[in-house]
Amino acid sequence: MPTTLRPAITALLVALATALIPQSASAQDAGVLAITHKSPFNCGKTFYANNWLPDHNPSGSIDWQDYGGDDINGETVRATAAGTAYFSDAGSTSYGKWVEVRHSDGTRTRYAHLASMVRSAGSSLSVSQGTVIGTVGSTGGSNAPHLHYEQRTSTGAMDTSPTVDGVTVSLGQKKAITSTNSCGGNPYTPEEVCGSGYSVIDSAALTGGRTYLLYNSGNGYNCVATLKTSNLGTASAMSAFLEPQGENRTTDSGSYDYYAGPVRRDAASQCVKWGGSVGSSSYTSGFEHCS
Repeated sequence: MPTTLRPAITALLVALATALIPQSASAQDAGVLAITHKSPFNCGKTFYANNWLPDHNPSGSIDWQDYGGDDINGETVRATAAGTAYFSDAGSTSYGKWVEVRHSDGTRTRYAHLASMVRSAGSSLSVSQGTVIGTVGSTGGSNAPHLHYEQRTSTGAMDTSPTVDGVTVSLGQKKAITSTNSCGGNPYTPEEVCGSGYSVIDSAALTGGRTYLLYNSGNGYNCVATLKTSNLGTASAMSAFLEPQGENRTTDSGSYDYYAGPVRRDAASQCVKWGGSVGSSSYTSGFEHCS
């Protein structure tokens, strides 16, 4: 073989061998984490994300902890990305009250040691980025209030350098991260408020919000929910009501952060009057939608 050809042939063989060698699991998984995550807290809240070493189980998970004078105990916990949330309770062991959100690309996030959850154990809920799923606590095998948070690949492996709000927290790092979650609008939808099987059939604009009428063709129930579009996260007066024709009106009113309702009534083959309010702005329909 001519000497001048040897380097080229050697390089070609190396390239072919490299292409034929299977990728490691970590290399394959790295490309799966395509979803962008935000901090699991209210807009503007700052807490420490601690990916501490050694002996954190599982390695690569984040402990969200107090920052400065801000106490994390009781803080609202939000989904860091959209997906389906599954609610579980391990009692006084392990994660305690915890939620796993499964995202559209197969990846998952976990939120553990919660004080409360918005659904009972065994339930599921379709969530948007920013949907409230619980509050911070110290249930299960926890020594102090904090939020245990994980990002997992589609194979279930841990991402040991998770990124939230554009900040990557690698093994052994502790970083203060300010949340931009739910800064752009109401994290809830009327379908989420009313529940599975309900679809919007009408709505009316309010100053600072909108009131919605939904119907569930599976059980014949209507549902009304009023959602804010301003002053989000700040309790203020709002209401939602539903009145099947010939029956008493049912109203949910109070001082709420994001929505009033759901108000559900059996209204098969009945006309309904519905509406709601945000502050002094209100809407009341006539009797309509006679299903």
